[in-house]
Amino acid sequence: MTELATLARPYAVAVFKRAKETASAAKWSENLAFMTAVMDDSTMMSVASNPKVKKDQLAQLALDVCRDKIDNESNNFLKLLLQNNRLVLLPVIAKIFEELKAQNEGYIDVEVLTAFPFSKEANQTFSATLEKALNKKVHMNVAVDKTLIGGVLVRAGDRVIDGSIRGQLQHLQKALQ
Repeated sequence: MTELATLARPYAVAVFKRAKETASAAKWSENLAFMTAVMDDSTMMSVASNPKVKKDQLAQLALDVCRDKIDNESNNFLKLLLQNNRLVLLPVIAKIFEELKAQNEGYIDVEVLTAFPFSKEANQTFSATLEKALNKKVHMNVAVDKTLIGGVLVRAGDRVIDGSIRGQLQHLQKALQ
């Protein structure tokens, strides 16, 4: 994954710079998400990985599928990825783009795993606490993971906050060894 991120970062940064120049970050976000969804489709993946399919045929197919859903600049970007054999980087490019966009807009996407569902009040309180701790506006994606036993596991970019009982037990186990 780190190798893919290394290859994808220059593309994501270039797209982000262009999005800032044209004040079209939301549109680029939609277009990258759509292109990623198209390329993640099992049929499209099998065509893309088939060595008998020529690059220009794959390019034409991808452009035909995306034609009415993405703008001209995104079409050109898709062509560039196809020409450079970098189509596999599209999901990573989209992820890095979203991180850059979030950083620029002053928020952070946070994944919260909890052993039990949050009540509405607990969700608001936890969100406010995270905003203070991270010094950014927080967009939380909360999911229930019963394997945590209790507590929460928070992933905010590269930062991980493990307040789960499972994590504490694992830490205790390591300390005892």
